[in-house]
Amino acid sequence: MGTKTLTCLSCAQLNRVPYDRLSAAPKCGSCGKGLMPTKPVDVTPAVLQKAIAKDEVPLVVDFWAPWCGPCKAMAPDYAKAAQALRGEVRLVKLNTQDHQSAGARYRIRAIPTLVRFLHGKEHKRQSGALRATALIAWCKG
Repeated sequence: MGTKTLTCLSCAQLNRVPYDRLSAAPKCGSCGKGLMPTKPVDVTPAVLQKAIAKDEVPLVVDFWAPWCGPCKAMAPDYAKAAQALRGEVRLVKLNTQDHQSAGARYRIRAIPTLVRFLHGKEHKRQSGALRATALIAWCKG
């Protein structure tokens, strides 16, 4: 099936990974960090923007804030979903309190809001907390 392009969520370097190696813990050729993490990674707006534009694997973003009760309640389920989806979908988090302009850029009106991106475009979005099984189904769809 060829290779897939992934943006390193730590250093923003582009990496090409053979499709059949996505679930085998591929690492960034530049910084050595994992490209398909087993838990959600906090990203900056710059890294997020590059990953949205360049990644060839679905990217799900949890737009959240530390003061948000439903965001905190969903966090363990989001982590379970990241583990279950390793090799298929990358799950990241963006703190809208620290990065308010990113919240505005992506039209976030409520938190938590999940947005699934693929090939540079928003594929779908969901506002409100979900449990792990619902998150996994939503991320795959």
